[in-house]
Amino acid sequence: MDDQACPRCKTTKYRNPSLKLMVNVCGHALCESCVELLFLKGSGSCPDCNVPLRRSNFRVQLFEDSMVEKEIDIRKRILKDFNKKEEDFATIREYNDYLEDIESIIFNLVNNIDIINTNKKIDQYKKDNKELIMKNKAKIGREELELEEILEIEKQMEDLRRTEVLRIDQEAKKQKIREKEALIDELMFADGDAKDILNTFSQSLANKQEEIVPVPVPKVTHFSSGVKFTRGSGQQPLPIIEEGPLYKYEPLAIPDRCGPATPSIQEIISNGYLQHVRAENETEKAGGYKSTLPCLRALQDALAGLYHTS
Repeated sequence: MDDQACPRCKTTKYRNPSLKLMVNVCGHALCESCVELLFLKGSGSCPDCNVPLRRSNFRVQLFEDSMVEKEIDIRKRILKDFNKKEEDFATIREYNDYLEDIESIIFNLVNNIDIINTNKKIDQYKKDNKELIMKNKAKIGREELELEEILEIEKQMEDLRRTEVLRIDQEAKKQKIREKEALIDELMFADGDAKDILNTFSQSLANKQEEIVPVPVPKVTHFSSGVKFTRGSGQQPLPIIEEGPLYKYEPLAIPDRCGPATPSIQEIISNGYLQHVRAENETEKAGGYKSTLPCLRALQDALAGLYHTS
């Protein structure tokens, strides 16, 4: 509960469940009431760090940690100007160095490290890349507009699809009602056997359903290229090409070993190989473990790749 408390009035979420915390650019939070009191005269400073603040700098805190809010705000502000793309660099190494510089700047601003030199570095970058920054901002703006248009078109197509599906469902319900009414009329006024009438009606209904071919309503998606792609049941299945197996296993050819032979268990015991191996205890021995096993495995691994040269 301490994290969800206003540092100025000490009000907590426990005492006031409707407490709304607001965070400013320096990363310190205040409740909404304290923010209003702080800016009664039009300006104020942070109670924790005395940084001059404006009312517009405060926003509702979404995360429990106010430092996360501070980093998000700083990251958005920095990336508006540091908006170069990979195609703006000659090599991928230069682009990676550029991204690393951005993260270093954000880290310094979030943790209040060398603020003066960091701000000078930002101002110098803006001065040196003014034209490119404006060009990329305009490009990003156009891309956002195109994306909004695409989303709007997809929304309209989705509404049309839902309307068509709803119309088809209503038409199917009306058709069922008409068929029931026709069956009732035929049972009431026909002179034949009711069972025969029902069988004939069921057979004719089954034939109609077989003749009806459902028309799928495909979803249409616009991409930035302007090309429409349909997706869903309207797509044709891809042809299956029957071929041989994609992979054929061939065992690895290992040359005959002509190096030193691995000592046997008896040689391991008698030749002193176990001097530096821990002996098994009673519990391990009951489970079938012996100290000769890891020693033999280590010797096999050591001698596996040894070959005599000619």
